[in-house]
Amino acid sequence: MRPPVILLAFLLPAAAASQPSPWTGAETCGRCHPAQFRTQSASEHAHALYPAAQHPLAAKFPTRNALRRAQFDFRIVLESRGLLIRISNADHALVLPVDWAFGAGDQAVTFVSRTAPEQYREYYFSYYTRTGSMDVTPGQEAIPAMNLDEAAGFVHRGLDGLQCFECHSTGPVDISGGIFRPREPGIRCEACHGPGTDHASSGGKAPIRNPRRLSATSLNDACGKCHRLAPAPGSAFEWDNPWNVRFQPAYLSRSACFRRSQDRLSCLSCHAAHEPLRRNDPAYYNRICAACHEARHRQPAMQDCIGCHMPSVSPRAPLAFVNHWIGIYRDRKTSPIPRR
Repeated sequence: MRPPVILLAFLLPAAAASQPSPWTGAETCGRCHPAQFRTQSASEHAHALYPAAQHPLAAKFPTRNALRRAQFDFRIVLESRGLLIRISNADHALVLPVDWAFGAGDQAVTFVSRTAPEQYREYYFSYYTRTGSMDVTPGQEAIPAMNLDEAAGFVHRGLDGLQCFECHSTGPVDISGGIFRPREPGIRCEACHGPGTDHASSGGKAPIRNPRRLSATSLNDACGKCHRLAPAPGSAFEWDNPWNVRFQPAYLSRSACFRRSQDRLSCLSCHAAHEPLRRNDPAYYNRICAACHEARHRQPAMQDCIGCHMPSVSPRAPLAFVNHWIGIYRDRKTSPIPRR
């Protein structure tokens, strides 16, 4: 028997429900800012969350012999009514709907479904783009499974899974009735600029948040709300754990480049706010590094600043994360902490 689930009621006053929303959506922003809307729509942030069957990579999800877990077999089924997962063993089978696909698929896509009010299952398997195959979702490798339901994946109860939706969507998540309803899937304009209805309706006269006006520390903290805040001085943090390298603001805060920048080096120093990552353009990042380090490294000697000073760390194949603890690495394949 499952333990009882304690449900929390989040009810809006009736008067508040009739108020116009301060959130306008990216399409409205794009009417006045078409260039930014176009490039941001192609970014990984914009594709952070989809209804599962609508994910751009849905057609590539393997539908035969997806994965095996002990005595359980998994198979993806994509049909007109949506994305389904079939879990079976020698005696029984269980078919479950897949509601949401988390992640743009730059590295992986993880699947989530609602199982009860304020209860969401993170499926045991994820799709890994580099291999084009299904494999175990990180963090679930050691979780035991005694039956089909347990084999399906880990269940988040109460509000444990809410932050997943908050960090993969824009605007407040409606959780009335125990159902998480993202206002706008993906990280879009208002995730960084704040509610835009007043700004849009006033023709741009009403003020709106501009992250560029923040100090580097404040801006990195804003990104860190989802990408992980830098730990407070003296607090415990496993810096040598390869899995933690994916927390970019935390590792950037440790680098000499940031500490000596006099609060100028931020996420936006290297990453264009409205564009996808330039993974195949090392020259772009080299030019940014050279703006401060030109005297030390001049072309053509400087070939790949990132590869040497921000090496990729792979906690588990095929995943790899760029280490934002900028430094000098003599053993970069074995440790996420630089020598200096």
